[in-house]
Amino acid sequence: MTPDEIVARAERALERRRPWEAVWRDCYDHVLACSPGTGGPALFDGTAADAAENLAASLLAELTPPWSRWFGLAPVEDGADPALGAALEGAAEVLQGHLDRSNFALEMPQAFLDLVVAGTGVVLVEEAPSGEASALRFTAVPLREALLEEGESGRLDTVFRLVRMGGAAIAARYPMAALPADMPGADEGGDGHRVIEAVWPGLGGTCFAAVLERDGEATLLGSGRFEESPLLAFRWMKAPGETYGRGPVMKALPDIRTANKVVELVLKNASIAATGIWQADDDGVLNPATVRLEPGAIIPKAVGSSGLTPLAAPGSFNVSQLVLSDMRERIRAALLADRLTVPGRPNMTATEVLERSAETARLLGATYGRLQAELLTPLIARCLSILRRRGEVPPILLDGREARIAYRSPLARVQGRADAANTMLFLQAVAAMGPAASGVVDLPAAARHLARTLSAPSAILAPNQEKESA
Repeated sequence: MTPDEIVARAERALERRRPWEAVWRDCYDHVLACSPGTGGPALFDGTAADAAENLAASLLAELTPPWSRWFGLAPVEDGADPALGAALEGAAEVLQGHLDRSNFALEMPQAFLDLVVAGTGVVLVEEAPSGEASALRFTAVPLREALLEEGESGRLDTVFRLVRMGGAAIAARYPMAALPADMPGADEGGDGHRVIEAVWPGLGGTCFAAVLERDGEATLLGSGRFEESPLLAFRWMKAPGETYGRGPVMKALPDIRTANKVVELVLKNASIAATGIWQADDDGVLNPATVRLEPGAIIPKAVGSSGLTPLAAPGSFNVSQLVLSDMRERIRAALLADRLTVPGRPNMTATEVLERSAETARLLGATYGRLQAELLTPLIARCLSILRRRGEVPPILLDGREARIAYRSPLARVQGRADAANTMLFLQAVAAMGPAASGVVDLPAAARHLARTLSAPSAILAPNQEKESA
């Protein structure tokens, strides 16, 4: 695409995004308290804010736990060459080391928070400059800067990032760009120049271009091609025909508004109950402007008048607690606050823990599948591409023919444990049928299947003797 085409296409994507902006603003105003410059409603109930923060933290711990191996690389076929398995395991260790030394654990919670609140998150994965501790650098892109387009595959493969940058920042980010002579001082006192960074699918990889839009003119700052897209957009869920995702906060927004209003009314009622509403005869002695309701105050009154008389409240507001409890329970349920947190009962049995994990996997099955396709797999592929270009890992192809990704996160292992339990149940049933039935089971193959199901490292497996003899 030419610079003018990129600007025009980004403008069309911006127009398609505008209907969502009011909904996003409402969600952020009711969840992220005291956001600067939002001018949103006053918040009186913190249930949604606490639940959204806990859900974002739980997603990080369940999908990409820091300082833990949440993924692995394994051969596609069981019993493959041991050297290939060792090479893949070594590449996974190198990648994990770079993730641990990078800012991955700092930026991903912010992207997950966007995912929970607005239903869509965007992460920028770049190669860090030489000399830094890690070769990877991550940036959680605010949703207000991202314009998304869905491709034929159903994924968000075309992303436009709208950023405001000063002249010095543009020169530092794009040192090879030919900038106008007045660029360094043109943004003094302003909010910078508009830069559009675009990625879209092309032949043999992902195309990239950065365009400076200034005074109605589009200037190309840089262009190139990546093996894997550096801008990863992912969604919680989506409705057919929509591009942007829908998050749990969006679903719970009516209950969040109701709970916030009920708490506001409860506080107003408590203020009335504490200070009271009073009436007095207009006798020319009592001045309401000078009356102060405080301990030790002396309020003058005329002889024979009743003075200050409390005014009874029109009714009881005790029903508010019932409404508030119901709203808070629905908010916590919508934001999975009672599913992804640590069980509150320490005496839970192993069966109860497994059932709770299975229910969590069932509730997050569709979301986890979407996140695996739109975030986790492209993230690992992009990181391996950077490390492969630096020569730190061998040329691994995650094409389904040579290597595959074995997810080892807590949420991914739930299904693996269920499959392993089914396999063990089958083996126990066959063993109970006697030696004749047990003869049909290939125990080494069953052990390898369990190792693959439970994401066991390939280093603990003995070489496949049959394949070697062949």
